[in-house]
Amino acid sequence: MPRTARVVIVNQPHHVVQRGHNRQVVFADADDYSFYLATLAEWKEKLACRVYAYCLMTNHVHMVIEPSGNANDLGLLMKRVAGRYTRYINKKEARTGTVWEGRYKSSPVDCGQYLLACCRYVEMNPVRAGIVVQPEAYRWSSYGAKVGTAENSWLDLDGFYLGLGRSADRRQQRYRQWMQETVSDAEAELIRQAARRNQLTGSSRFVDEIEKKLGKRIEMRGRGRPKKTKK
Repeated sequence: MPRTARVVIVNQPHHVVQRGHNRQVVFADADDYSFYLATLAEWKEKLACRVYAYCLMTNHVHMVIEPSGNANDLGLLMKRVAGRYTRYINKKEARTGTVWEGRYKSSPVDCGQYLLACCRYVEMNPVRAGIVVQPEAYRWSSYGAKVGTAENSWLDLDGFYLGLGRSADRRQQRYRQWMQETVSDAEAELIRQAARRNQLTGSSRFVDEIEKKLGKRIEMRGRGRPKKTKK
């Protein structure tokens, strides 16, 4: 079966997913998680990519990344981070071979409610997996930095998160409230399938705009609308 063509758009956030080879464990201890995040922080600066959300699970990673210079920078970022992490693991475990399962998956995300919804989907992974009850209890995601319970000097804050309030305290409060709202099955399935298929995450209007911009039809279009944040 031919590969699904990946759509990458400059100055547009993308939901990125990469899994371990055969879904095996990728991160075994705190040093592993820390090494991956340090590498991500280094290369996102070198390639002028913005990271709006991330969550490192035991055998896969979720991130929301925006390439700002060149569409190829997203793929280059993932290649550099994955490659360095593979060399780190192979040296640590005295082994050879790949750590990751083929190509990463990515989905351009419509801004506004869809971007916030996608960040919520990423940061709620440990809760859905039953690892923690509340997302702030999970150390290896961006959620703590957004609600003021952890520090992260390199995480980027998107304009829609910043629009939640004029002060950091207000933004943190409203983001916490947003995370606690019930997520519909349709919203979660839209985000999940769009990333799995390398398709678009957003409204029909967004899909039509991207198709017009690219001059081609994007198949298997997801439909649905996430709940709005309360004023």
